[in-house]
Amino acid sequence: MSTLLLDRAQLEVRSEGEALALYEAGERRGTVPVKLLERCIIQGAQTRLDSGVLLKLAEAGVATVLLSPRLGRRVAVMLGAGHNDAAVRLAQAQRLSDAAGCLQWSCALIEAKLRRQRKTLGLWLAARPDARKALSDAIASVDTALQSVAALAGTQDNNPQDPRSALAALLGVEGAAARAHFSGLAAVVPPSLGFEGRNRRPPRDPVNACLSLGYTLLHVEAVQAAHSTGLDPMLGFYHRPSFGRESLASDLIEPLRASVDAWVWSLVRDRSLRAEHFTFDKGGQGACLLGKAGRAVFYASWAREVKPLRRWLRRTTAALARTLRDEGALSFSQDTEDESC
Repeated sequence: MSTLLLDRAQLEVRSEGEALALYEAGERRGTVPVKLLERCIIQGAQTRLDSGVLLKLAEAGVATVLLSPRLGRRVAVMLGAGHNDAAVRLAQAQRLSDAAGCLQWSCALIEAKLRRQRKTLGLWLAARPDARKALSDAIASVDTALQSVAALAGTQDNNPQDPRSALAALLGVEGAAARAHFSGLAAVVPPSLGFEGRNRRPPRDPVNACLSLGYTLLHVEAVQAAHSTGLDPMLGFYHRPSFGRESLASDLIEPLRASVDAWVWSLVRDRSLRAEHFTFDKGGQGACLLGKAGRAVFYASWAREVKPLRRWLRRTTAALARTLRDEGALSFSQDTEDESC
């Protein structure tokens, strides 16, 4: 299964049988069988397609993602038919009221994230021994954070502390480790790219522009994985439900963020992406924009990078759905007398 990226001017997509036909400036360029697609990303502002194309993609279960043409922010996503097992969502919603259970999930999640960060920092240290001081300091900070997470995970058994307070403390521990991790990244990327730490909305340098787009695409993968297994992407246990936020998807990508960071580093280290691939917004916000040539490099590399991350998301959401389904079966109505329902 693959991803179809639509990112050209004067591009038109038409539905033809079991395939999508691509036309550029009125000239037929080729076809793509729908059965080979798992997602479609539309970033071109002038791409034209009708409701028949969207219907065919939805019927095939292909996720369609609309990104803003300039900043690469997600505008909308269409996922097609969802999973039919309501027991999973019932148990997921009920678990939100279990503060101790949410703390257990959150501690395991952040421990996995920290271990991935530590591994990534070690990779950078092996590649760049000249940045030993900055990277060693970052590793020490992550190690301290791991000790803190272990202590917080034990509060539910060994301490009467409110799990909600422990969750708030966990957010602080994660934030401190993230700052240390990005200080390590700043030590190994070319200084000419102007990366001094994480910034967003908008990203103001090439590295942050790539990180933001990578996280956006990873988040969509998490939404799709959750949706396909019957989970509600909006109901997270670490990132609490909030208006307009797919909190469970935000939970799921935390352990994978460092993999995106390492991949972005490899793109700039190998000069696959260079300063000339980026421009800066002249509207006064200072946004750094990845140009069309850069996007071609980015998406081609992402198609390879995302495969193990996608497998991890599928396994994790499937395991969580199985656990919740067993819990939710007790409160899920088994009455099938009215089959019209």
